[in-house]
Amino acid sequence: MKQIGYYVFGFAALVMLPWSAIAANAPDTAPNAIESMKVIQQGTVVNLKLTFKEPLTVVPSGFSVASPARIALDFPNTTNGTGKNAQTFNQGDLRSVNIIQSDVRARVVLNLTRAMNYDATIEGNDLHLALTANVSKAWQEGGANQPAEHFSQTRSEAENSIRDIAFRRGKDGEARIAVDMSDSNSGIDIRQQGHSLIVDFIKANVPEGLRKKLDVTDFATPVVSVSTVQQGANARMTIVPKGLWEHNAYQTDNQFVIEVKPIVEDPNKLVQGTRGGYQGEKLSLNFQNVEVRRLLQVIGEFTGLNMVVSDSVGGSITLILKDVPWDQALDIILSQKGLDMRKNGNVILVAQREEIATKEKLEFEAKAQIGDLEPLHTESFQMNYVKGSDVKKLLSDPKQTLLSKRGSALLDDRSNILFVQDTPTRLDDVREMIAKVDVPVRQVMIEARIVEAGDTFAKSIGFRLGTGAVTMNTTGNTPIATLLPDKSWINSANNFGGLGSVNLPAVSASASTATFEFTLFNSKMTKYLDLEISALESDGRGKVISSPRVMTANQVEALIEQGVEIPYQEGTSSGATSVSFRKANLSLKVKPQITPDGRVTMSLDINKDTPNTALSTGSGIAIDTKHVKTEVLVENGGTVVIGGIYTQKVSDTTNRVPFFGDLPYIGWLFKNREWVDDKTELLVFITPRIVAEGLALR
Repeated sequence: MKQIGYYVFGFAALVMLPWSAIAANAPDTAPNAIESMKVIQQGTVVNLKLTFKEPLTVVPSGFSVASPARIALDFPNTTNGTGKNAQTFNQGDLRSVNIIQSDVRARVVLNLTRAMNYDATIEGNDLHLALTANVSKAWQEGGANQPAEHFSQTRSEAENSIRDIAFRRGKDGEARIAVDMSDSNSGIDIRQQGHSLIVDFIKANVPEGLRKKLDVTDFATPVVSVSTVQQGANARMTIVPKGLWEHNAYQTDNQFVIEVKPIVEDPNKLVQGTRGGYQGEKLSLNFQNVEVRRLLQVIGEFTGLNMVVSDSVGGSITLILKDVPWDQALDIILSQKGLDMRKNGNVILVAQREEIATKEKLEFEAKAQIGDLEPLHTESFQMNYVKGSDVKKLLSDPKQTLLSKRGSALLDDRSNILFVQDTPTRLDDVREMIAKVDVPVRQVMIEARIVEAGDTFAKSIGFRLGTGAVTMNTTGNTPIATLLPDKSWINSANNFGGLGSVNLPAVSASASTATFEFTLFNSKMTKYLDLEISALESDGRGKVISSPRVMTANQVEALIEQGVEIPYQEGTSSGATSVSFRKANLSLKVKPQITPDGRVTMSLDINKDTPNTALSTGSGIAIDTKHVKTEVLVENGGTVVIGGIYTQKVSDTTNRVPFFGDLPYIGWLFKNREWVDDKTELLVFITPRIVAEGLALR
């Protein structure tokens, strides 16, 4: 049966001919070998020289791929004698060259930055390839006349330049390089070259002041240095990271930002990185009834990882996969055959699931036995910010103890030193735990403002009316006019009548009313009519601000209060009376919690009580209560209204004499009227402030 296979290197489909057909047409002579590769750039032409062990008889066949730009050449009956599967050149538009070896031939893949043509000539043992830009000729396989894809396409012919380069450290330890461009449509090409990251700004100029190397080691990010140079018409930025890292880039208006994030290595992941799903380089597989061991070998050669396959792995499989990540392809193969894998560095172990589970179980049992026999060590830990008794409880928690069965912890309360005896491995865990919990607690200042605003308005008008007759003058011959100013004769024992006939004056409990009074006499001054007009209009505004504040540690409840305790009598069980006290206080009770992003969550209980003597009874004094209890999330230093009460009292009261009070105009002499419009508003503000660790009072 024919076995047909093909690979994908990167994203380009590199189609293999049937192995059996190639083997049938392969010559019986000894295979040729590629011994070396050299690249020389002359102007816009890139010359690649391949040196072989034996001269070639014919020019090799090949094909091109448009996206990404690649050229593939096949050499039958040829092996790779260079000792390298990939070589990086970065000469002109040639980035790198890969050599893929099969049983009967070698394939040379040229990785390009854009579409190119090639001319091949044979000179002795050398094959010369002249690469030129493809500007008019269509690609041979589904290609079109398209330039290399960039991060952003250039749309303006005006000269572009880099204005500024800034380096910052993110909150998660990532490096952030921000480049300000004069043109938001500038073309940008990003690629990884070896262990470095290359960023080319197409047709961009770099000022002399920015052509330098930035040493950013002190920022504690994955990036060690950032170098910017002018390379012909383009600007090139070289970012040199260290360790495991990944990058992403984005552009906002004229600012282009590259982020290089550190990666915490996960030994169980085939491809390191924070992105979810399968992230391996894509490949295509088309096999019929192929041995699983052989298929694993193909994946190992494609990825460059060392693969150890157990003797228990066997059988055959048929699969057709097109453009799938290689780690997903490996996962599919393992799942279909009941296999499992473990990764250690760049070595992958593949075996039956039961075999790996049994092996790991034996390893865990061996480690447990070693822990039971390992000698014990004693180490002392000085607690600085936390109580040693609390740490001791954490260590000896029966639900999840950090100590082994033979471990113990002893606390000296006087010095707050904890002595722990256990194996070295457990002591390392204890040391790491104490380093995380024995830290200074952050503090929060909480300020509350209780604002009570009042706006009162009252208007009242009333009348008093009376008539009478003067019967005698108690002062003898004194004229009546002389007695008018003090009116001592009105309502005395010697007269009758007065202002009691209609008694509806303006009344106010908070202010004195204004009055206007006049008296009319007859010609003989024996009869009189007395009229008194009273009116009041009052307008008042007031504001009371109470501002309690308290400082407390993170997640520790605090209470501050001020006020009086009012005594009152109450009955006891024996029938006697006793004196008790009730608080009328302004109090603030709060429990803050600082969130990881620098905000503050607070459980609040605010109370403002004031004695009300106007409503007091014989049983005691009444208390006006204003109380709010809630939980809020506030920015550091921000102010939020956590509660408010608005009340308004509007009244219009009229008292009148029946019938007479309803008469037009003259009816005002027989009634009084009062208008009241009182408004009160209560607002409660809260402001938390996280106290800086370096704050000191002087």
